[in-house]
Amino acid sequence: MCGIVGYVGYRQAAPVLIEGLKQLEYRGYDSYGIATMCDDISIHKKAGKVSDLSTGSSALQGVCGIGHTRWATHGIPSDLNAHPHLDCTGTIAIVHNGIIENYAGLKRELIIRGHSFRSETDTEVIAHLLEEVYDGDLLMAMKLVVPLLHGSFAILALSKGNNQLVAVRNQSPLVLGIGDDEFFAASDITPLLEYTNRVVYLEDGDFADIRIDGYTFFQGSLMVNRPVHEIDWAPETVQKGGFPHFMLKEIYEQPEVIHRAIHSLNDSNLPESLRKARSMTVVACGSSYHAGLIFRYLLESACGIPVRLELGSEYKYNPVPSSDVIIGISQSGETADTLAAIKKGTCNNVPTVAITNVLNSSITRHADDTILMHAGPEISVAATKSFISQVGVLLQVVNLLSGRSCDDILSHAGFAIEKVLLINFEEAVDLCSSADHIFYVGRGPFYPVMMEGALKMKEISYIHAESYAAGEIKHGPFSLLSSKTPVIAICAPGPSYAVMLGNLKEMKARGTPIIALGSEDDIELIELVDILIPLEPAHTYIQVLTATVILQELAYYTAARLEREIDKPRNLAKSVTVE
Repeated sequence: MCGIVGYVGYRQAAPVLIEGLKQLEYRGYDSYGIATMCDDISIHKKAGKVSDLSTGSSALQGVCGIGHTRWATHGIPSDLNAHPHLDCTGTIAIVHNGIIENYAGLKRELIIRGHSFRSETDTEVIAHLLEEVYDGDLLMAMKLVVPLLHGSFAILALSKGNNQLVAVRNQSPLVLGIGDDEFFAASDITPLLEYTNRVVYLEDGDFADIRIDGYTFFQGSLMVNRPVHEIDWAPETVQKGGFPHFMLKEIYEQPEVIHRAIHSLNDSNLPESLRKARSMTVVACGSSYHAGLIFRYLLESACGIPVRLELGSEYKYNPVPSSDVIIGISQSGETADTLAAIKKGTCNNVPTVAITNVLNSSITRHADDTILMHAGPEISVAATKSFISQVGVLLQVVNLLSGRSCDDILSHAGFAIEKVLLINFEEAVDLCSSADHIFYVGRGPFYPVMMEGALKMKEISYIHAESYAAGEIKHGPFSLLSSKTPVIAICAPGPSYAVMLGNLKEMKARGTPIIALGSEDDIELIELVDILIPLEPAHTYIQVLTATVILQELAYYTAARLEREIDKPRNLAKSVTVE
């Protein structure tokens, strides 16, 4: 969750840290803070969003510093609980992403030994543990403390009197940016793009000693080398580009994104484990899980290959299913539960494939094969273009495994999405924005499409939205239907059209307002529903994509009408790196 950033070089560190934290706010934004070293350690930290600062930098001086934007795990969002945290003497400052699982016991022992704690966080124990062993060598102190910590963590630390950063990674992402006579550290590459395209990804167990004149990596006492990678993401990709929100910008990027996703995968780079599989297990969380459900419907229909879906958060408690391959889907490549599932599959000798947006992310290091989504950076917390990219990649897997029967169909995907972006949602937004509850219903592959649509609505508008397979409404949820509970449904021509139309008639008989996605030439549907959003006749694969974009737009414009914090919805973070 949280975002961390560090800098050492020739610039004033504070402005670099503040701007870096703004780029990382999608990882957490309930509080923020920075610390810089100039003779003494100076700290500025507050509850609230760093993007709410009236100025672009802080008055803190020094060319070495660390920063943090928080998604609260231990302790409420407050000035005191914001990072960085100091030891008792003010000699050491640290920031931390992750969870220290054994912090409570460590804290009790430290208090007995005379340490005073200022915060409720698990993080502060690290600073006090460092204080006990620090003798002027911060790197050595960190090496002595890390074995005492149980959990996942990425840590940056600095000490009084030294223009030096010490970094450590364990099951939480951390990347080093290499500039000209300057170095950066961050939870991901977005804060680095303005300054450099050369990065080094820390591996689990790595310690990094970062100074103005260079850097060194260690595994324990052993010095190690890590490869330098060049990043092809441009700095402007993390700017709004004239759009009011990143989410809308990212929705409008989807015609290009779907083209990249589909055409990045072909017969030559399709993992052999997928080509040979007679059964598959997909493990994912959130939107990625919905993409996996769509894949299950379409692959089983096109190829007859059974697909089992598992929530990443539940997978660790279940036995490894008997399947030929495990597919882990994670936009960030750092989703803790999905990463644990991939590791579990590897330990049980099941071939694993990662589908992710981030090259050299943790999941790519643990999976046997990787399929990159090529969505580019996604800043808004609510997934839009990353979801479309996941679905695009999975559609191409189905296409390749079915003998490329849908090459021509998928070649029109980008154009179909472009047309959807021209739809006027005013009437539908009027109805949705005045509702307290909304039901989303669909059948077949459109059921998980509606699950994703409901998730988007609840994430950013805060309207309670639930999705159901249309036939399940009669098994309980019917009792909630009323004139104040709109239903959003997909009723497109196809095998389930007649029964879906019957379901809508049953709902309408209960006085429920209905917004339907369907053919604008469907007279019977037009006469039945309150609002029709046109869904052009097309192959199911194309309608899955266009319906998804329609529901993204409906959620966006509803949230905008309600003046919500669209890019940073309350209580959420984009990259879920803790279990």
